[in-house]
Amino acid sequence: MDLTIHSGFLPHTDRDAAVAFYCDALGFELRNDVGYNGLHWLTVGPPGQPDVNIVLYPPGVDPGVTDEERRTITEMMAKGTYAMLTLASKDLDAAFERLQAGDVEIVQEPTDQPYGIRDCAVRDPSGNLLRINQVVS
Repeated sequence: MDLTIHSGFLPHTDRDAAVAFYCDALGFELRNDVGYNGLHWLTVGPPGQPDVNIVLYPPGVDPGVTDEERRTITEMMAKGTYAMLTLASKDLDAAFERLQAGDVEIVQEPTDQPYGIRDCAVRDPSGNLLRINQVVS
């Protein structure tokens, strides 16, 4: 079997803030911006990795989501407990310094974890938790 991960999905609540965070702060490129009824589905990804995508979608728009579920999603996003993604960098400290220099919510500075990973954590403007792991090449 030959499978790769092509796209992961994270909710967003503000198109412009999401583009600023993922493109300006993280350095990703905006690959697609699909608008419909004032909502936007954004595809972003790291330059040089065209097969790796994050689709930022408006939360709770699936017709199968009830109003109560939509409220729960909104509340969890506001608390920062709804979604997370782990990224990797060969230079975690440089990535963290770039994020820290911007208007980014820092959750955890680079830390050597007892389970063998060095990582940091930030939140995107919609409350999604992004952990960034140091990778050794």
